[in-house]
Amino acid sequence: MPASFDPDCRTCPRLAAFLDEVRARHPDYHARPVPAFGDPAPGLLIVGLAPGMHGANRSGRPFTGDYAGVLLYETLHRFGYASAPQSLSADDGLQLIGCRITNAVKCLPPANKPEPGEIRECNRYLATELAALPGHAGILALGQIAHQAVLRAQGLKLKDYPFAHASDYRLPDGRRLVSSYHCSRYNTQTRRLTPEMFAAVFEKIQAKD
Repeated sequence: MPASFDPDCRTCPRLAAFLDEVRARHPDYHARPVPAFGDPAPGLLIVGLAPGMHGANRSGRPFTGDYAGVLLYETLHRFGYASAPQSLSADDGLQLIGCRITNAVKCLPPANKPEPGEIRECNRYLATELAALPGHAGILALGQIAHQAVLRAQGLKLKDYPFAHASDYRLPDGRRLVSSYHCSRYNTQTRRLTPEMFAAVFEKIQAKD
């Protein structure tokens, strides 16, 4: 069932216990489910995987304060979706323009790896976010887990829309789903995802159909 975001959700025992441990070690961290950030009626919804330990889990804003956000926010600024090229903290004044960022899993998972049941449990929140999008909005999924989470939230079969970098699908409801390799430290440092490759995905999103 779709559900509104719950900032105090403790449905997944493993994640709730891990956040309790993190909060004890880092009492100044957000260490709770991380809400979406950006335009409430966006033309583009970006779906990531989950909060990073010292990024969104610390700051309370998706992709903020960690390496994974560096390329993302630089690219968003370049293509007119962000008021600044860096997202440093939740109170830095950054604004997103026609864009909103969320995650497939709202809580920090141990070792950055959510379990399949946790991804499915959190999918009801993503389903609500997708249902609330304006009719013209497109979706950008960062990585295979986010790509598949979008499909599950729409009740679609994963095999009908296989993940690939720069894949581009028109879903049955008319929405466009474009996907990219995740802008993680590993992917960018190994050059699996280069700035040029990431920019090309945004060029595709902004191109006329």
